[in-house]
Amino acid sequence: MINPLWLDQLISTMLKIKTKGEMLDFLRGILTPKELEQLPTRLQIIKKLKSGANQQNIAKSLGVGIATVTRGSRELKLGRFQNIS
Repeated sequence: MINPLWLDQLISTMLKIKTKGEMLDFLRGILTPKELEQLPTRLQIIKKLKSGANQQNIAKSLGVGIATVTRGSRELKLGRFQNIS
Protein backbone atom coordinates (compact mmCIF):
# COMPACT_ATOMS: atom_id res chain seq x y z
CA MET A 1 0.00 0.00 0.00
CA ILE A 2 1.18 3.49 -0.81
CA ASN A 3 2.20 5.58 2.16
CA PRO A 4 0.15 8.81 1.75
CA LEU A 5 2.87 10.94 3.37
CA TRP A 6 5.54 9.59 1.04
CA LEU A 7 3.29 10.12 -1.98
CA ASP A 8 2.65 13.70 -0.86
CA GLN A 9 6.39 14.26 -0.52
CA LEU A 10 6.99 12.85 -4.02
CA ILE A 11 4.32 15.09 -5.52
CA SER A 12 5.66 18.15 -3.69
CA THR A 13 9.19 17.36 -4.86
CA MET A 14 8.07 16.96 -8.47
CA LEU A 15 6.11 20.21 -8.38
CA LYS A 16 9.28 22.07 -7.38
CA ILE A 17 11.09 20.96 -10.54
CA LYS A 18 11.24 23.90 -12.93
CA THR A 19 12.91 22.74 -16.14
CA LYS A 20 12.79 19.76 -18.48
CA GLY A 21 16.45 19.12 -17.74
CA GLU A 22 15.84 19.02 -14.00
CA MET A 23 12.88 16.68 -14.52
CA LEU A 24 14.88 14.36 -16.74
CA ASP A 25 17.69 14.29 -14.17
CA PHE A 26 15.18 13.54 -11.40
CA LEU A 27 13.46 10.78 -13.37
CA ARG A 28 16.76 9.18 -14.39
CA GLY A 29 17.82 9.21 -10.75
CA ILE A 30 14.63 7.84 -9.21
CA LEU A 31 13.50 5.35 -11.86
CA THR A 32 15.15 2.27 -13.29
CA PRO A 33 15.93 2.41 -17.02
CA LYS A 34 12.95 0.08 -17.66
CA GLU A 35 10.58 2.28 -15.62
CA LEU A 36 11.83 5.36 -17.47
CA GLU A 37 11.14 3.58 -20.76
CA GLN A 38 7.62 2.59 -19.68
CA LEU A 39 6.38 6.03 -18.59
CA PRO A 40 6.46 7.70 -22.03
CA THR A 41 4.87 4.59 -23.53
CA ARG A 42 2.02 4.76 -21.02
CA LEU A 43 1.49 8.41 -21.89
CA GLN A 44 1.25 7.44 -25.58
CA ILE A 45 -1.33 4.78 -24.65
CA ILE A 46 -3.50 7.44 -22.99
CA LYS A 47 -3.12 9.84 -25.92
CA LYS A 48 -4.07 7.13 -28.42
CA LEU A 49 -7.05 6.03 -26.31
CA LYS A 50 -8.25 9.61 -26.07
CA SER A 51 -8.03 9.97 -29.84
CA GLY A 52 -10.30 6.93 -30.21
CA ALA A 53 -7.77 4.34 -31.31
CA ASN A 54 -8.60 0.65 -30.93
CA GLN A 55 -7.01 -1.06 -27.92
CA GLN A 56 -5.67 -3.99 -29.97
CA ASN A 57 -4.07 -1.59 -32.46
CA ILE A 58 -2.53 0.46 -29.64
CA ALA A 59 -1.03 -2.64 -28.04
CA LYS A 60 0.41 -3.82 -31.35
CA SER A 61 1.77 -0.46 -32.46
CA LEU A 62 3.45 0.27 -29.12
CA GLY A 63 4.63 -3.28 -28.43
CA VAL A 64 2.80 -3.59 -25.12
CA GLY A 65 0.36 -6.12 -23.73
CA ILE A 66 -3.35 -5.61 -24.10
CA ALA A 67 -3.62 -5.60 -20.28
CA THR A 68 -1.48 -2.46 -20.14
CA VAL A 69 -3.74 -0.71 -22.64
CA THR A 70 -6.86 -1.94 -20.85
CA ARG A 71 -5.54 -0.55 -17.58
CA GLY A 72 -5.08 2.83 -19.23
CA SER A 73 -8.60 2.63 -20.64
CA ARG A 74 -10.02 1.79 -17.23
CA GLU A 75 -8.26 4.76 -15.63
CA LEU A 76 -9.47 7.01 -18.42
CA LYS A 77 -13.06 5.91 -17.74
CA LEU A 78 -12.55 6.87 -14.08
CA GLY A 79 -11.99 10.45 -15.23
CA ARG A 80 -8.24 10.58 -14.99
CA PHE A 81 -5.97 12.26 -17.55
CA GLN A 82 -8.26 15.20 -18.23
CA ASN A 83 -5.23 17.46 -18.75
CA ILE A 84 -3.71 15.16 -21.39
CA SER A 85 -4.57 15.78 -25.02
